[in-house]
Amino acid sequence: MANLKALRTRINSVRSTRKITSAMKMVAAAKLRRAQEAAEEARPYAGRMARMMASLAGAFAGREDAPRLLAGGGGDRVHLLVVTTSDRGLCGSFNAGVARAVRQRVGALSDEGKEVKLLCLGRKGRDMLRREFGGLIVDTVTGIDKDFSYDTASGVARRIAAMFEAGEFDVCSVVYNRFVSVMVRDVTWRRLIPAAADEGEAGTDDLGGAVHIFEPDEFGILEKLLPRNMGVQVFRGLLESRASEHAARMTAMDSATRNAGDMIDRLNLVYNRTRQAAITTEITEIVSGAEAL
Repeated sequence: MANLKALRTRINSVRSTRKITSAMKMVAAAKLRRAQEAAEEARPYAGRMARMMASLAGAFAGREDAPRLLAGGGGDRVHLLVVTTSDRGLCGSFNAGVARAVRQRVGALSDEGKEVKLLCLGRKGRDMLRREFGGLIVDTVTGIDKDFSYDTASGVARRIAAMFEAGEFDVCSVVYNRFVSVMVRDVTWRRLIPAAADEGEAGTDDLGGAVHIFEPDEFGILEKLLPRNMGVQVFRGLLESRASEHAARMTAMDSATRNAGDMIDRLNLVYNRTRQAAITTEITEIVSGAEAL
């Protein structure tokens, strides 16, 4: 028979846990609304810029003077995968879905004889992939959520561009959770170098044979535009990932709160039955003692 004191301690412990999970759910819900609005507002600009870059890449195809950030280095032997996850846990399968997609992509590229490098944005991605792909991780960027801004994303983009100019990779892709709804997240891949249309979205614009006109000159504009596009695409991934993280944490904490409530009900039932059994046993002992006298 369970000890009454142990049951009371367990019930109080679960109640305290329920208070914590309920508070975390409310905090995540408050943050989700702002993060969702920011992600949805960034989509039209980032999507249009990505399509424009892909269109320009097609226009510059085969030209020897094509910017390397736009057309790539001409090879695809070394792939850099930018893995976007969170620094904190308690958000369900949010990080596990990205890690699973990275494992599949690394396996596919390795089967093709490609070399793979990983740049982790978020501590959880590094922790999940370190045991299996520790030798592939070139760096980890943490603390993004504490200092979340376009400047942070631009800094990551400059790091990627510097690695490309140094010849450390040929193709760069970023993976993140794209926010669909509170319950749904879509693991999305987007190629940054060379420029490409969004995977799973509309392709390059149909220009109908039109040509691009640059003012004052194409290289002066592209020199400014290409790094900005990199920063915009990285920032978009971070915005989508941030909104998805808050949605996943809110859902996970809501489920944990409800499970804690169910556990408290079950423990109260066991406690009441145990207490009733103890009282019945005491009464039986008293009656038996009285009859013996």
